[in-house]
Amino acid sequence: MSFAIIETGGKQYKVSASKILEIEKLNAKVGETIKFKNVLLLNDSKNTEIGNPSIDGATVEAKLLDNVKDRTVLVFHKRRRKHSRKKNGHRQRHSKIQITKILAKNGKVIDEAKIVKKKKTVKEEKKVIKKEAKK
Repeated sequence: MSFAIIETGGKQYKVSASKILEIEKLNAKVGETIKFKNVLLLNDSKNTEIGNPSIDGATVEAKLLDNVKDRTVLVFHKRRRKHSRKKNGHRQRHSKIQITKILAKNGKVIDEAKIVKKKKTVKEEKKVIKKEAKK
């Protein structure tokens, strides 16, 4: 099994082909291909390559599936005996990505994934049928 360790958003992630991750929000549109050039380690079935601090020329390609928000974290401040309270909520933004390719420094594809297509729900299928019936 081949994998790579990449760094993005100040965090390190162990990724393999077709793995779906939630990382810090990226400024990209849904469906775009993203290239991560900060690859710290590459491993295939035969050998392991460690960067110092990163491997030059090695890239990991991913497809942006969605930009999502995390669950609400409540921030509550209270000052004793002052009748002073403040309550705020925060929802961190994340990007959901799927790893498509892991490329070595010479451009050789180490691992490649098949992209999972989103299945239509029953509601979406009914909407399509109604639109076709109106025409």
